[in-house]
Amino acid sequence: MSLLVIGTVAFDAIETPFGKTDKIVGGSATFASLGASYFFDDIKIVAVVGDDFPQSEIDDLNKHNINTDGLQVKKGEKSFFWSGRYHDDMNSRDTLVTELNVLADFDPIVPETYQDCEYLMLGNLSPQVQQTVIQRLHKRPKLIVMDTMNFWMDIALDELHKTLQMVDVLTINDAEARQLSGEFSLVKAARKILTMGPKYLIIKKGEHGALLFHENKIFSAPALPLEEVFDPTGAGDTFAGGFIGYMAKAGTVSFDNMKNAIIYGSALASFCVERFGSERLRNLSQDEISARISEFVGLAKFEI
Repeated sequence: MSLLVIGTVAFDAIETPFGKTDKIVGGSATFASLGASYFFDDIKIVAVVGDDFPQSEIDDLNKHNINTDGLQVKKGEKSFFWSGRYHDDMNSRDTLVTELNVLADFDPIVPETYQDCEYLMLGNLSPQVQQTVIQRLHKRPKLIVMDTMNFWMDIALDELHKTLQMVDVLTINDAEARQLSGEFSLVKAARKILTMGPKYLIIKKGEHGALLFHENKIFSAPALPLEEVFDPTGAGDTFAGGFIGYMAKAGTVSFDNMKNAIIYGSALASFCVERFGSERLRNLSQDEISARISEFVGLAKFEI
């Protein structure tokens, strides 16, 4: 039984009100697999990089029990690169540079040793690539979680709808939920999106927490108020990784387990934003994670 993460392993250059970085390692598969690694120890990734990607960074992923046999290294080519500048509110940003490089013709090859996958995290990639990964698995995983964004809603809506019919959980933010559904009310939006295929829907609301929808059930998770947010890049991917990592550890797909998984994913995401890139996720202790979980529980615990 393993957890397969499909996504990007890439370079980012980030500027926020707290400072700026040169090229650092990012990408949806990087953040998601690191987030999951704190709850589950059999993680495998499918992604692509150029030969400019440092071997030391691949070795560091391996140290987190992340199997990189499915990480394609394209000789003579460059890794995907994104550069962005965040505004003062840290909720909006401007994209400065996007260089697809090896991602332009990415063909997700699933190694035979990955076919024991029971949990699949489809990180933010084109809906067609996400479909291809599902189709290349010999058997359907127990749980398929999918992340996407407004970009694919703008340019590949038909393919996105096809992919939605193949997954169990969709995770998007509130603006994306409104765009996908055409509804302003998040409750109405969720009801409409759940008719598109997924059994569960997670709507991320940034500093206002997250909502989980399933049939007629709703769970609202708080967000941890942080004094400083250095870099929100990768927080959503880390959340998704922590979520599916906890679900793989739990071993049973249920609404109650998903409620816990959202809290654990939120806790990992709250660490992610405390440093630039994936730096904070590289050396967390279980004591730190347990303490952060307790903070989340305390936020919403009350008696009447």
